Amino acid sequence: LVALWSGPNLYWIYLTCHIIYQQFFLELIMRLNNNMKGAALMTGCVSAYVINDAFMKLLFSEMALFQAVFLRSIITIPPVLAVAWITKTTILELSKHDKHLITVRVVAEILTTVAFLTALKHMPLANVTAILQALPLAITMAAALFLSEPVGWRRWTAILAGFVGVLIVVRPGLDGFNYYSLSALSAMVFVTIREIATRKLTSTVPTVTVVLATAIGSTLFAGIMLIGVEWQPVNAASWLLIFGSAVAILIATLLSVMAIRTGDIGFVSPFRYTSMIGAIGLGILMFGDWPDQPTLIGTFIIVVTGVYSFHREQALSKKVIS
Repeated sequence: LVALWSGPNLYWIYLTCHIIYQQFFLELIMRLNNNMKGAALMTGCVSAYVINDAFMKLLFSEMALFQAVFLRSIITIPPVLAVAWITKTTILELSKHDKHLITVRVVAEILTTVAFLTALKHMPLANVTAILQALPLAITMAAALFLSEPVGWRRWTAILAGFVGVLIVVRPGLDGFNYYSLSALSAMVFVTIREIATRKLTSTVPTVTVVLATAIGSTLFAGIMLIGVEWQPVNAASWLLIFGSAVAILIATLLSVMAIRTGDIGFVSPFRYTSMIGAIGLGILMFGDWPDQPTLIGTFIIVVTGVYSFHREQALSKKVIS
């Protein structure tokens, strides 16, 4: 409807993209097994997160952290609320078990946002992203301990190799390790709790319910934290960044929930490493920062480990079928 209202040219572009999505992308996704679908969803998820992070970092020079979070979060509520209304989805119909898990997930999401954005405001994007690359290890260990998901030595090797690639890309040193580095590490812990809570949700819980609860919780928390904070005027450029960030975080949250609920966490989580590729790409496009040789080598290792994980999953699937 928005495309049609905006003009016939935009409508035809939308129609073409919709046909391509229906005839090619959707059919391709349906052919994949659950782990492969989860990996594809996670790759899209971290790409959207990187875009959101870049936009938010630009916004921090114009306004306070919680003002940016509040404006971003409140924009995401209407579209999610509309989908929930159309699909007749309600949080009240959930079981007590699922309500508790959603509450845990929302709290973990809020704490993740505060910890991560605090670090992002005071640290380079690449450094914060690098610290969070330990997430696959943390989530895989948590999945093995609390969800009894099988994790073989080959998958552990692929995860560790990907992490080595990340270290080569960023080359972190103890000189830059400070309070904000600890804030980024705490964000990693909160994300792990969030993902485990998501995974333990009953399969009948609609994804839109989880996304809506997250949007409302984030908006309320940011609004409360804004009490006593001076409100900064928002110019046109900032509004564009806010809307772009809102779209990116909405897509990222949606794909994150779908990815974790679709495939094994131990298999899906390593594809978070692909966020480094997105960070390098945005660095070139937005800031003209071309990667040096170690960065290219590390990125190559990350890509190879991801391809190997795909290959290993396909081999296991064929063995089970035969």
